[in-house]
Amino acid sequence: MKLLPVIQIQTTPAILHIDADPGQYSIRQPKADVQMHTRPAKLTIESHPISFQVDQSKAFSAYTGGGMLEMNHRIYSGMEKIFLENIAERVKQGNELAAIHKPGNTIANIVGTNWQSKPFPETRTPASSDNVDIRINTRPPEIRFESAVSEMNVTVNKPEIEYQRGKLDMYVTQYAAVQITPPAIDLGV
Repeated sequence: MKLLPVIQIQTTPAILHIDADPGQYSIRQPKADVQMHTRPAKLTIESHPISFQVDQSKAFSAYTGGGMLEMNHRIYSGMEKIFLENIAERVKQGNELAAIHKPGNTIANIVGTNWQSKPFPETRTPASSDNVDIRINTRPPEIRFESAVSEMNVTVNKPEIEYQRGKLDMYVTQYAAVQITPPAIDLGV
C-alpha cells in the first residue's frame, strides 16, 4: 500500500489589540438670572384743618347795645311803641272821664294813676345763653392707598455641554500567518 503525500497547513490567527476609553460629557448649567423690582406700598393721608367760628355779635348786642345803627333802630322802634301806648292810655282816660257818672271815675282817680314816668326804650337785646354761636366744621381725612407692585424678570441660561472624545487604539500584536509544509519528497524512488 502506498501512502499519499500529506501537505501540512498550519495557520496562526491574527491578534488585534483594542484599547478604548469612553468619551466624557460635561454638562454645566449656570443659575438663572433673577431680577426683582418692588415698588413699595404707598399710604397718603391728607387731613384738613378744622374750621372754628365764634359769632359773639348777639352777646355784644346784649352787653353794649351793638352797633350805632342797631341801637338807633331799637330806640326808634321803642319810641313808636311808647307813643302808641301813651295815646291808648289817653284815650282810655278820656273814656273814663266821659263816664264820670260811674262811681270811682273821679278826676283824681283817673289822673292820679298817671304820675310814674315811662322808661326809655331798651337799647340792648335780651341776654340769653344762645347769644354766642359756635360753629365747628370738620372734614374727614382723605386716605389713599396704593398697593405694592412686584416685577420679576427671570433669564434662563442655556446648559453648556462639552464632549471630550475618548481614545481608541487598535493595533495588531500578532499577524495572521499561514504556513504550508509540503510533504517530504523521497528522492530514492
